Amino acid sequence: MSHLVDGEPGSRHLMMGNEAIARGALEAGVSVAAGYPGTPSSEIIETLAKAAEARGLYVEWSTNEKVALEVAAAASFAGLRGLAVMKQNGVNVASDFLLHLAGSGTRGGMVLIPCDDPGALSSINEGESRHFARLVEVPLLEPGDFQEAKDMVKWAFELSEELQSLVMLRSVTRLSHASGDVTFGALPEGQPQAAFHCDGFVLDANEGAVMSAPVDYKHGQQHDKLKKAEALFETCPFNTYTGPEKPEVLVITSSACNLYSREAIKLLDVEGRVGLLKLGTTWPIPPRLVEKHLGLTDKVLIVEEVVCFLEDQVKILTAELGAQVGVKTFFGKRDGSLPMVGEMNPDHVAAALAKILGVQAESVPEEYAGRAQEAGFVGAPGRELTFCPGCPHRASFWSIHNALELDNRKGFVCGDIGCYTMGVLPAGFSTLKTVHAMGSGTGVASGFGKLGPFGLDQPVLSVCGDSTFFHSAIPALINAVHHKSDITMVLLDNSGTGMTGFQPHPGLPRDALGEDAPAIDPAEVCRAMGARVEIADPFDIETTQQVLLDLLQDRKGVKVLVLRQICALSPEKKGKKLYEMTLDQEVCVGENCGCNRLCTRIFRCPGLVWDHEKQAARLDEVICTGCGVCASICPSGAIQRREVA
Repeated sequence: MSHLVDGEPGSRHLMMGNEAIARGALEAGVSVAAGYPGTPSSEIIETLAKAAEARGLYVEWSTNEKVALEVAAAASFAGLRGLAVMKQNGVNVASDFLLHLAGSGTRGGMVLIPCDDPGALSSINEGESRHFARLVEVPLLEPGDFQEAKDMVKWAFELSEELQSLVMLRSVTRLSHASGDVTFGALPEGQPQAAFHCDGFVLDANEGAVMSAPVDYKHGQQHDKLKKAEALFETCPFNTYTGPEKPEVLVITSSACNLYSREAIKLLDVEGRVGLLKLGTTWPIPPRLVEKHLGLTDKVLIVEEVVCFLEDQVKILTAELGAQVGVKTFFGKRDGSLPMVGEMNPDHVAAALAKILGVQAESVPEEYAGRAQEAGFVGAPGRELTFCPGCPHRASFWSIHNALELDNRKGFVCGDIGCYTMGVLPAGFSTLKTVHAMGSGTGVASGFGKLGPFGLDQPVLSVCGDSTFFHSAIPALINAVHHKSDITMVLLDNSGTGMTGFQPHPGLPRDALGEDAPAIDPAEVCRAMGARVEIADPFDIETTQQVLLDLLQDRKGVKVLVLRQICALSPEKKGKKLYEMTLDQEVCVGENCGCNRLCTRIFRCPGLVWDHEKQAARLDEVICTGCGVCASICPSGAIQRREVA
C-alpha cells in the first residue's frame, strides 16, 4: 500500500487495474469516494479506504449505489472532487438520481466509475452501463490499458470541471482485475476546503440552488455541454491510431477490447494491413476524428463488449457523412463476425480479421494441442458451483427445503443476488424459484402474498442477505407489511457482504475506514415495521426447521426469520472452529444406508468426500470448518462433533 500513496512521479509499478484507477483518483485530488460492493469494482473503494488517512480522504461503503452517487455529488456541490464506484447493476439502482444529476450539473469534479462484467464472470447478467451515458446525456470515457486506467481518471475530473458535468468512466472485468505496469504521476499538495454556495440567483450554476429544473433551460445546457465535450474529444490524447496509412481493414475499438485487438493483429502478423483506431471517448464519439479514419479504407471491423453501442454510433455517423466517406462494409456483431453475447477475446477478433483478410487463423497450433493432450493437459477439471465448506447458507437452505417438504403445500422461495443465489442450484437443494435483482426476492414475494383471493394457497417465502437487506429489501418489506402480504422473509445474516469480500454494511459496528460505527440490528428494524420476528442459528438444524414450520402455519401477514451465523471465510471467523469433527468409516454404511450417501450425494459439503475404495464417506480435515451441521444430518451416527474448548 505504501507505494500507492508514496510512489515517486515517474516510478513504475505493477498494479491491478482497479488499483491504477484508485491511484488516478488520488493524483486527481479526490476528496470523497463512495460506493457499494460489487465485483469487479470493489477494490477501488477498498484501495482508497486504505489510503484515506494518509491522503485526508473521506471514503464510505454506502447503503446502496444511489446513496453512493448522492454522497459523492454532495462533495461536488461543495466544490470538492467526488467519486462514485459501482458494478454495472448498480447504475440501474442509481439511475433515478443519475438522471437528475445530469440535468442539475456539478461543480467540483465528479466522476462515476461503473465496472461492467462481460461474460457475467461474477454476475447473473452482463448488462452494460454504457447506455446510461447516452440515456442521461453525459460524457463516457473508456480506458484501453492499465496506464490509461490511471491517467484517464485524472483527466475525467478535469473534464468534469470544465464542462460542469458528471463524467462516466467505464471499466470491465479484464481491465479491473488484470494487472500491468503503470507509471505514476505526482500527488497534489494541500487540503481543499468545502463550501456550498446556494444563495445566488436560482439559475446560477455556481451560486444558486442545485436542481435539474427548469427542464427546458437545463436540458439545453446539457446539450451544450455534450457539444463542448465532442469538440474536446477530437484532440483527446486517449484516442489513438496505429497501423498503415492506407489499411485494408480499419478496426475501431475501446476498453479492454483494445488489448484483444492488438494481440489478434500481432497473432495474424497483419500489422501492415490492419489499422487500429482505439477510442477512449466513446460517448459522444469525436466525428471529425472518426471521419478521418473512415476515409482510409472501405472495410471496418468494430470490436466491443457486449452489445452494439460503438458500432451503432459509427454506422449512424457514416450515414450522416455518406458523401464525404463513401460506402463502407461493416463487420462486427450485427453481421455475425463477432458474438453478440459473452466476453470478447483475441481468438474472436483474430477469427473475424482472418475471414475479412482471407488468411488462416489458428488459435492453438495443432502440434501443441496434440502434445498437450498426450501429456494429459486437458484443461481444468469440471466443478459444479457450490457453497464453501461450513457455509451457513447451505444449512439454511437445507432447513428451508425440508420444512417446505414437511409442510407439503408446495411452498416456494423467492431469492435475489448474493452467494445465496446458488440456492437455485443443487448446492442449495434447488430451493429458490425466482432470482432477479437485489431485494427483488422480498418484492416479488410481496406480490405473491396477495394472490390468495385468486386461489394461490402455497406458502410464500423470500430470502435475502444482511447487506441486501439494507441495500434494497427494506422498501419491499415495508410494502409487504403495509399491505398485509402473507409471506415469510428469511434473512440470511452472515455478518458482512460475503460475496464481494466482507465489506462492512450498516448492520456492523465498523465502517469502510475501520472506525467504530453504530450497528443497526435488522431484527429490530423488522420489529419496528410490525413484522413477527424470530431469530435462530442455521447450524441448529432441528430448531431452525421447527421455527420455520411454525412460521409457515402463521397466516397473519409478514413473518421474518433471522438466521444468524457468521460466514466461515470472514476475517473474524476464518480458521476458528465450533467443533472438532470425526467420521468413523466403519460406522458409515454409505450406499447401503437408507440415506444412500445423503452427506456426499445430497448435502455435498466440500468437506465431505466419498471414498470409492472404502465405499464410505470421508472427512477432509484440511477444508472442514467444524460447523457441525453434517453430524445433524447423518442418520447412521458416523459423523460426530465435539465442542472446541
